[in-house]
Amino acid sequence: MRRWRRNLAIHCPRLPTHRLGWQADLASAGTSTSTIGWEYTLLNLWVARQRITPEQASSMALSTLIDVLFDVTQAPSISKQIRHDDLAATSIDCAQVEDVIAKTQWRWQGWQNAKLTDYSLHKAPVIKQAAALREQCSPQFYQMLVQRLNGQHSLYDLAVQMQRDVVEVTALLLPFIQLGWVELITIPDLPALIYPGRMSKTALLPAAPSPATPPKALIACVDDSTLVRNTMESLLTSAGYQFLGIESALRAISVLLVRKPDLIFLDLVMPDANGYEVCEQLRKLSSFRHTPIVILTGNDGYSNRLRASFAKASGFLSKPLNAETVLGEIRKHLEPNATNLSITAR
Repeated sequence: MRRWRRNLAIHCPRLPTHRLGWQADLASAGTSTSTIGWEYTLLNLWVARQRITPEQASSMALSTLIDVLFDVTQAPSISKQIRHDDLAATSIDCAQVEDVIAKTQWRWQGWQNAKLTDYSLHKAPVIKQAAALREQCSPQFYQMLVQRLNGQHSLYDLAVQMQRDVVEVTALLLPFIQLGWVELITIPDLPALIYPGRMSKTALLPAAPSPATPPKALIACVDDSTLVRNTMESLLTSAGYQFLGIESALRAISVLLVRKPDLIFLDLVMPDANGYEVCEQLRKLSSFRHTPIVILTGNDGYSNRLRASFAKASGFLSKPLNAETVLGEIRKHLEPNATNLSITAR
């Protein structure tokens, strides 16, 4: 997922970098998703909708190959297994394959020359001795390091952010790593998308209603943005939830009273009323006294969180949203036992 995000930033900068948009597009593909994988499905979908060019899709595929082959060169032991699959036939020609191999070899040679073979590009640098760094660096360079080296971004990610070659970025940090001022830590990949293509063919057939499995919760989203409502609908329905979209804050209370959703996502800034006012009005009604209400906003400041608490909101999510955060918030409020079991399992 991290590789996918950074290659999108390089080759398809106009596409959204948050995963809520990718999940919505993947859900819209429905049962037509490719058996090759969700990445191939999304690239085909975006080309078909003219959101990217075929050349951009090809660049994404070739960059992914380079990254994967470079990881293979670093593997301590390799077991070769070739699987022939007619479904994976592509238009990549010999010249492109040679180019991929040449670029992989060039990166590996640079990695060796910089004496970096003992380090992994998937690890994230974090400052361990801030005082020593501050004494040895200029104020501007130190502030850059503090901002970037927070243990959240891999060396690969940093290279994309800084628009520099990953070998150059790692070599720049190497003296600090060797001195122990900066440490490379292992970070997890981003959670995977929910991919309909992974389901079996029988799972895609309509199932007979069963009284033992009641329908999932009804989730409402009050937001004047059509894009946000449509995206939330695609995500939530693909996850099995029922969805209710409301575009007007003035209509929200009357519609919510009729439908009585199990959880409400409420936009903070709307033309006719703000989310705090709507939340306060809902809390005065016995029907919504205990209903989870999650505020959505693009301004994640302390004052906004404090006011949301005063309005008796149950949660607070910052935009742009991503699929895992939205689904995690729903599970936290509606399936607390499942969330606790997940934490315990970890």
